[in-house]
Amino acid sequence: MTLLDPPPAAAARPDRFAAIPRVAPIILAGKVVPLTEDGRLSAIAKSPVAGPWTITVTGLVGDAQADLENHGGPEKALMQYPFDHYPLWRADIGEHPLLDTPGGFGENLSATGWTEACVHIGDIMRFGRVILQVSQGRQPCWKLNARFGRKKMALDVQTTQRTGWYYRVLEPGVVEPGDGMQIIERPCPEWPLQRLIGVLYKHVDDTESLEAMADMSVLAAGWRKIARKRLASHRTEDWSSRLGSSIQEA
Repeated sequence: MTLLDPPPAAAARPDRFAAIPRVAPIILAGKVVPLTEDGRLSAIAKSPVAGPWTITVTGLVGDAQADLENHGGPEKALMQYPFDHYPLWRADIGEHPLLDTPGGFGENLSATGWTEACVHIGDIMRFGRVILQVSQGRQPCWKLNARFGRKKMALDVQTTQRTGWYYRVLEPGVVEPGDGMQIIERPCPEWPLQRLIGVLYKHVDDTESLEAMADMSVLAAGWRKIARKRLASHRTEDWSSRLGSSIQEA
């Protein structure tokens, strides 16, 4: 039996997931294009693409990343950003054309009903014939500043903890139009992404939680490394280069 097969007696999800809605994400992809006036490249601009969609262990076929050192790869194969956050951003920063439709934050998957409060690290999702697993939260970078024309957009995403999250692909395949997405396994019931992201960015000296993160096998290796280094050094890493201010602010 694979993860794609239903349980022997029933195909329904376990009752513990009954309160978590099944979602039907919009699928988005982008091409590498200049992002800044000085010609730095990015594929953060994502637009909806028609299905069917082929998903491999490195992501959505037809999507691209400019910076393969910090984006993409098996642990960041797909990024989901809650459309629930868009009205919150409009309240925070005012009307902005990037907040009118999904894709403003560089997401591959956009849906309403799932946020960092109800999705957990390590959650396993069935999406059509594809099986995904939540691998880490997002570490926002200066490209959000450039995209939104706001020097502190990346910092605001981090501070509000409205970051979105990444998936690794456990079983690649094809997603057909109309396929829904649902949680089928939860190995870390005590670790909603909200808690994980809070430890990384807010409760930075929570030793007990950092020790748990360092030993969390479902967490991406890069985040486990951050936890181990923070425990060893008793210092929080410098975020300034990642958050940056590399924009032309409106």
